[in-house]
Amino acid sequence: MSYQQKNYDYLLGIEGLSDELLNAHFTLYQGYVKNVNSFLGATQKMIEEDDIIPIYFSELKRRLGWEWNGMRLHELYFGNMAKGGNELAKNSELYKKIIKDFGSYENWEKEFKAIGVMRGIGWVILYYDKEADKLMNVWIGEHDSGHLAGCVPLLVTDVFEHAYMLDYGIARADYVEIFKNIIDWSVVAERYSD
Repeated sequence: MSYQQKNYDYLLGIEGLSDELLNAHFTLYQGYVKNVNSFLGATQKMIEEDDIIPIYFSELKRRLGWEWNGMRLHELYFGNMAKGGNELAKNSELYKKIIKDFGSYENWEKEFKAIGVMRGIGWVILYYDKEADKLMNVWIGEHDSGHLAGCVPLLVTDVFEHAYMLDYGIARADYVEIFKNIIDWSVVAERYSD
């Protein structure tokens, strides 16, 4: 099975992110898809040819998590953005859950933004822990580590430098602020209801 890159050209022209930045970001994402396919193909070939060289096989398998999550997190990130964004409906189940778990929407937003401007590279993710029925804002430093097992990523924000530096330089807070205006809350709410 081969993974196909998704087309996010519909985001070109979005307010707050230049087409130059988005096109560079799309190219980075395409590299993750290509590498996932390469790693899966290489390990499958070793198995089919009964030629598993442990040092090569193990490193391909270890690196797959980085490439896979790089691919999937970018899909979630691009997928929860829309031109003009839209507000989270106050009568939605997700909005009610945010109020219940954070005390207010404003409290949730303050925490999410505060995580987004922390020093370091990574991701800010609003996770839903179905087992405990709990929402959590989480910092993920690397693609392949720090994820909360069993939790569903609802809202994903890329805060690696490539997501904003071309447009905002080191002013990450400006990027985090503009990002809230391009969130497609209908997609995020759908992830919660699934």
